[in-house]
Amino acid sequence: MTSISFGQIPTGYYDSATGSGYTLKSQLKAIIDDVNDGLPTEYFSIDNGYGGLYDTYASSDIDSYYENNGTVLDMYSENPGGTDAYEYTYEIETPDDRDPGSGGTSEGEYYNREHIIPNSVFNGNFPMRGDAHFVVPSDKYVNNQRGSLPFGVVQNTNYISSNGSKRGNNLNSGYSAGYTGVVFEPIDEFKGDIARMYYYFATRYEDGIASYNSYDMFNGSSNQVFNTTFFNILYQWHSQDPVSQREIDRNNAVFDAQNNRNPFIDHPEYVQAIWGSLLSNKDFTNSDFKMFPNPVSGNYLNIKTNQVLKIGVYDVLGKLIMATKVDSNNSKIDVSPLKKGLYLIKLDSNQGSITKKLIKQ
Repeated sequence: MTSISFGQIPTGYYDSATGSGYTLKSQLKAIIDDVNDGLPTEYFSIDNGYGGLYDTYASSDIDSYYENNGTVLDMYSENPGGTDAYEYTYEIETPDDRDPGSGGTSEGEYYNREHIIPNSVFNGNFPMRGDAHFVVPSDKYVNNQRGSLPFGVVQNTNYISSNGSKRGNNLNSGYSAGYTGVVFEPIDEFKGDIARMYYYFATRYEDGIASYNSYDMFNGSSNQVFNTTFFNILYQWHSQDPVSQREIDRNNAVFDAQNNRNPFIDHPEYVQAIWGSLLSNKDFTNSDFKMFPNPVSGNYLNIKTNQVLKIGVYDVLGKLIMATKVDSNNSKIDVSPLKKGLYLIKLDSNQGSITKKLIKQ
């Protein structure tokens, strides 16, 4: 397993994470939970309560990356490419910008605490309710517009926030195919952040998640956890929006506050190691041709064939981005121009055509 590590990770913190698939997820759960799992070195997660979140945010969610002015970093109002429509300040002694329990009928009035995995999923129980790894500061009004909706790819917008976060029917095609209900979509800058919060939740609370209330993004299991459609969405976001310095710093700050980490920020490759079977990413072989490796992390995808093949590589929305021909004398496709993420590769011959998923790492 390739290791890509960031941040201030204690020595030996992930030493017991030696498995693969759902075994690895359970091993990670033992590392980040709040019980004695018999590990050589135990880090017990601390529940600071719901009120403790505001104290954590004063170090975990400060804007040191965009305006760099120490204001509240809210994923639903931050405008990475320009001036924010409004900003909130941390006033520990006189918290004027916090939700007072009333108001919030428009953007920019108050900020509160947004459960990226809805509070209703786990009936508001602790320690989930106060877990800063997935409960984040958010504009109160936008938080209410999202409500308990799943995250997805909006096709027809019926609400849009000041920074472009939006709500509407899910786009039932490409990587988001399989769901037609109403979803909420953050801006591209924070899609990977949200995906890795979901992976954390699925791991940290795997022992109880199968008993939680029905939620469209989950499939009711403790191992896979995710409905396949929503896993595809989260994986695409995870791939297209890699771990940022902001996430690394936030992970360290939350670790200081509650004594556990988000493994998928420290080791993004754990996502593929655990849920890779959902991605239809096996090397493909039939009697006429073979395609490997998949995932492809280098510059070339190998095609072995005894006939002429036309190859089309499409993005997840169905747009053709690369086309070529291969035969027994031309067995490699240069995929170095492709960004990390999911693609569809269509192989056409006189015998017919086959379309497979291709993952670029």
